[in-house]
Amino acid sequence: MAATRDRFNQLINGFNQRYEPFVRQHLCKVYMMLGCTSAATATGAFLQMQNLVDLGVIAALSSLLLVLGLHFYRDNGKNYYRRVGMLYSFGFCSGQTLGPLLKYIASIDSSIIVTALLGTIITFVSLSLAALFAERGKFLYLGGVLVSIINTMALLSILNMFFQSLFVQLGQLYIGVLVMAAFVLFDTQNIVEKVRAGSTDVVQHSMDLFFDVLSLFRRLLIILTQKEERKREEECRKRR
Repeated sequence: MAATRDRFNQLINGFNQRYEPFVRQHLCKVYMMLGCTSAATATGAFLQMQNLVDLGVIAALSSLLLVLGLHFYRDNGKNYYRRVGMLYSFGFCSGQTLGPLLKYIASIDSSIIVTALLGTIITFVSLSLAALFAERGKFLYLGGVLVSIINTMALLSILNMFFQSLFVQLGQLYIGVLVMAAFVLFDTQNIVEKVRAGSTDVVQHSMDLFFDVLSLFRRLLIILTQKEERKREEECRKRR
């Protein structure tokens, strides 16, 4: 216990020495807002799965409008709480759109949802710590590379609508997980540098990380579900 406490204290002291007080305060706000947005997403998904609130297409359209609104409706010092409400609303609508997928997965094996959630949390926490304790700006070079990969994946998605290649589809899922994981590294260090440069838009920075977490969780869900479906198909073939 004493050794664990000493290591934890060393970790905290190292973090305090590495970052200025205003940076630490900003990061605390960002992660708290990220947690609240994730809770709004979980609420939206739960209500949809229980058929208590099902916005359907309205949720998808609202998500798009809210993202555009947050992008163009910049922080001016007077609209903070309005933008926070827009972010939480976006989280809720994202949960509504995620609900049908979760409901389908729960009908197959509900443990997949728990596994994907734990995998997302562990991956996000680990990569966030890695980014925060790495050399300053070490992962910022990833920005251009990741954008190029996403553009290539988008082009392949359009082409695959005609070719219907399972290999391309699986490749995009697995590469997508790696890309989202890399985005956690990039966005974390990018937020720190933006704060040091004077940008204190907590809502925008929280939304950046929320996109990473949600995309990572969604891809893990699909990958684990496809594995379970293939496993069941093989079992059915063996029984025949």
